[in-house]
Amino acid sequence: MLGPVVCAALRVEARAVRRGLIRTPVVVVGYRARRADRLPDACAALVTVGFGGALDGRLRPGDVLVADEIRGPEGTVVPCSAPRLLAGELIRDGLNVQVGPLVTTDHVVHGKERAVWAAQGARAADMESAVIAARAATLPVAAVRVVVDGPGHPLWHPGTIGRGLAARRVLARTGPALERWSVLLVRGGEGTAAR
Repeated sequence: MLGPVVCAALRVEARAVRRGLIRTPVVVVGYRARRADRLPDACAALVTVGFGGALDGRLRPGDVLVADEIRGPEGTVVPCSAPRLLAGELIRDGLNVQVGPLVTTDHVVHGKERAVWAAQGARAADMESAVIAARAATLPVAAVRVVVDGPGHPLWHPGTIGRGLAARRVLARTGPALERWSVLLVRGGEGTAAR
């Protein structure tokens, strides 16, 4: 069986995260995970990585959110495997990391909608992770999102270009931690039980 597989929506995300990976394959699943059929049928875990939007002010551009659960648009909730272990590995590499719920929507979240999701406890939003988590079925799943926009930092703003480039640099630093986490997960380290 193949080891863990990293899933990225966009080629720019895939190129960034590949820089730090040695043995872990990266599959580009497309915007809104429309190409999730590219994922292998058998692997040890699925990890979604990429950019995301913060829903509350505690996450700033360049911060990393490690999801402890992935919430789908229909109210589904998928717990993530060993999120604190993964966060610890990312912190070990000098990244600013927080752990919390990630919500997947079918559109870019902005304005007052951020506050609505934040009031429900979600920390960040993306458009792919719930699709990947559903495909994972009983496999361990994880999600890592680097914040590009959020309250006070709107997506449709000239500053997004600089924030996006900075987020790409952060994403490029996540690979080694992902690989260390996957080894610990496979070995069944403390608190790594699959969902």
